[in-house]
Amino acid sequence: MTNAETDLRQAIIDQSRFMNASGLNQGTSGNISARWGDRMLITPSATPYDRMTPEMIASMPFDAEYGTWEGPLKPSTEWRFHFEILKNRPDMNAVVHAHPTYCTALAINGREIPACHYMIAAFGGSNVRCAPYARYGTPELSVLALDALQDRSACLLANHGSIAMGETLDKAMWRAVELETIARQYVLALGLGTPVILTDDQIAETVRGFSSYGVQDDWKDIAAGTALAGPGAKA
Repeated sequence: MTNAETDLRQAIIDQSRFMNASGLNQGTSGNISARWGDRMLITPSATPYDRMTPEMIASMPFDAEYGTWEGPLKPSTEWRFHFEILKNRPDMNAVVHAHPTYCTALAINGREIPACHYMIAAFGGSNVRCAPYARYGTPELSVLALDALQDRSACLLANHGSIAMGETLDKAMWRAVELETIARQYVLALGLGTPVILTDDQIAETVRGFSSYGVQDDWKDIAAGTALAGPGAKA
């Protein structure tokens, strides 16, 4: 194992610990994966993050027999949709799956997240879809998740949780945090009455505004949906 691969494995562990410490996830229910060359690295099944070491991260080659894995522990039970996402979305290199409270509350009601806030544009369109229900770990769930993620970088999973993707691991975690933030705002707004939803034109205007707002790197990142959160992120 090269130093670079060890660093990525440790980064997966660090982000997993951040995910729980921040309240984005609870226990071992979430899982994180990242692309490493021609294979996927993913958190192992039912292993507390504070006990995890780089050697415990499971490795799954994309071009071997489906489901083949290497490592001392089995990959997460959700390996299928991580694997299918990374295999079918070459524009993305990391996946964060969690059970955040507000995203999950909306998913329990089968609700998408509409353009209730301009930052919904960071996910590729004017909404974040909610995939229909299928049992965890099944091929059916992978198909439904991929469909909900078409032209998007995040989705909800009915009666389950959320998925966020990124060009890097840091960017995937930023999107996961931002998604839960918007979900919380939307849920609170629903409690006050009928939220005002931005139009497609307003979201398109937001995207244009992001790309032309000054010269700050953070705004350039936001325009591409790539501002960071979690360990090693920009302040």
